[in-house]
Amino acid sequence: PHYIKDKIHFTEDERPVFFQIYGNSADSLLKAALILQKLEPDAIDINMGCPNRSIAGRGAGAGLMRTPIKAARIVKSFSRSLDLPITAKIRLGWKDCQNGMLLSQIIEEFGGSLVAVHARSKEQGHEGKPDLNTLAEIKDRLKIPVLGNGGIRQVDDIENMINATGCDGVMIGRGAVHNPWIFTGRNRHEVKTAEVQDLMLEHLDRSLSFYGPANGLVLFRKFAAEYLKPYSLGREIRRELLTEIDYKKFKSRILDIFQENQMEI
Repeated sequence: PHYIKDKIHFTEDERPVFFQIYGNSADSLLKAALILQKLEPDAIDINMGCPNRSIAGRGAGAGLMRTPIKAARIVKSFSRSLDLPITAKIRLGWKDCQNGMLLSQIIEEFGGSLVAVHARSKEQGHEGKPDLNTLAEIKDRLKIPVLGNGGIRQVDDIENMINATGCDGVMIGRGAVHNPWIFTGRNRHEVKTAEVQDLMLEHLDRSLSFYGPANGLVLFRKFAAEYLKPYSLGREIRRELLTEIDYKKFKSRILDIFQENQMEI
């Protein structure tokens, strides 16, 4: 569908680009992967780690970890049918089914080129301390690259995870939404207010350009909340900003917030 194709548009300078897909049907997933392959991404990633109840509860995402035979069939069919690398994202398992090691080995044995491991269980979601010992055991057992994931909030967290586990790298999700400067080796408190303002406005402009004025503003709200989280804004000011439906007024409010408060982290 056109609305899907619009969302997965990318430019050459964004490579390497991985498309991640999820589902609970091996046939449907392969069909989707074959369509996506025509867009020439650098890899297709299978999501076996999403803990969301509506996804995992129907056997997709982390739900696939409860059906390792199906997971093996999916990875095998992908590696046989696609002409690009296959990767997967998993967790350590479920509370009553800690089979992250087994799934990692399945991914490697049936043709996966890389596995990213969120070092928490499905039930933990995004809370609690990642189990770096188990992550290290998985890394030690596999020959393909392993990325560690979970709990990366500060720059030091990256080095700590790699040193503790031997992982080949880390995957950062929510931590990057709060602090996109983590990729430059800086924690959020090290970033000057002027730079926060500049990036926030650039991000807004790109969102409006990519999604259109209406959807672009709505989808940007969650990012705006994170950009402004370190600052002491009144509840009413925050509410007015995050419910604004006119992008020009929204942008004006952002400029006013930075100017009037003269905020510094």
